[in-house]
Amino acid sequence: MSASTAFPRLSTFLKAAGPGLVVMLADTDVGSLITAAQSGARWGYSLLLLQILLVPILYVVQEMTVRLGTSTGRGHGALIREYYGAGWAWVSYGGLVLAGVGAIVTEFSGIAGIGDLFGVPRLVSLGLPAAILLGLVFTGGYRRVEVVAIAVGLFELVFIGLAIAAKPDPGEILASIGHIPLDDSGFRVLIAANIGAVIMPWMIFYQQSAIVDKGLGWEHARSSRWDTLVGAIISQCVMGAILIAAAATIGKAGQGTAQGLDTVGQLAGAFTPALGPWLGQVVFGVGIVAAAFVALNVVALALAWGFGDLTGRKHSLEQSPREAPTFYGAFTLAVVAGAVAVQFVPNLIALNIAVEVMNALLLPLALGFLILLATRALPPGRRVEGTYKWVVYVVSGLTIAFAMVGVLDGIGLL
Repeated sequence: MSASTAFPRLSTFLKAAGPGLVVMLADTDVGSLITAAQSGARWGYSLLLLQILLVPILYVVQEMTVRLGTSTGRGHGALIREYYGAGWAWVSYGGLVLAGVGAIVTEFSGIAGIGDLFGVPRLVSLGLPAAILLGLVFTGGYRRVEVVAIAVGLFELVFIGLAIAAKPDPGEILASIGHIPLDDSGFRVLIAANIGAVIMPWMIFYQQSAIVDKGLGWEHARSSRWDTLVGAIISQCVMGAILIAAAATIGKAGQGTAQGLDTVGQLAGAFTPALGPWLGQVVFGVGIVAAAFVALNVVALALAWGFGDLTGRKHSLEQSPREAPTFYGAFTLAVVAGAVAVQFVPNLIALNIAVEVMNALLLPLALGFLILLATRALPPGRRVEGTYKWVVYVVSGLTIAFAMVGVLDGIGLL
């Protein structure tokens, strides 16, 4: 197959691109970045291989949302309600709420932490991004929201620059990758946290609803798959970069400690020696704020779209606040509640590892419904079937198994 045949025409690709890239940029949110940094600080480069292996896993999971969205024109919650009833739909949405609340609190904590570094009062560092986000969503249609999210999210690529500036030793990387201490419970907990940091329920809800809101059909499926693959690669490059930066600066190829990396300020201090204190803080701050802003947008929209799916009320960015008050109300509640919580309860970012482990705990629920719908709710030729179905089963099963082992370690049952 020629490259021109495998890859869609550029005009076709650009029309469909966006939902996959945005959700993957949001995937590298503050909690995910801190989890990757903790991994590098404690275990050097040993968990870098996992970041690479998560690229195809992440693609396989989100590719199923592409099939569902382009084939049915329905959101994820709406399909669960149609095929498995309102009760199971609310159970699935409950998992989304748990993951979403943890993510929103973590994102605002990250922004507040950057504000603290530069002496910005929390009322400003929290209120300003919340106001910008609300203004963007309330006044712009889907395409405008998407373009802004991509433009802001690409600033996360500064973490690749941080990794290069840290001057990692290629020999140490290769040696550390070959050292996988699966017999250590702490290592297994971080495996679960990293899986939970990469595969999250709100990603499934967001991408499927974004595809629907953008008006993409089955004719855009191939372009949407490429959009998802490109996003998955970028996402894991960013995760790998911050892990490398942490390992090269304080991890010392596995000799570091997981202590003292619970706040954004401490992380910035760890990464700034290569660039100098001022420039390092600015570069790191830009990356964190960009990651947090995109993730806030995606998570809050996922919650609002999901609620609309279950209640049957209007829920589209193409409708005005007057036309879809429930949708915009749910979005506003998610954003404002998160900002207020961080304003009055400081240092919530220390909970980030627990949030990611909780995401891992929710994997069976999230992936279970996704696989059921992708194998049963679509017509032949569009559903997941044949050899690929078994690939999905094996990949999902192994991912859940590793995640659950880490979760059991984390709560002391192993």
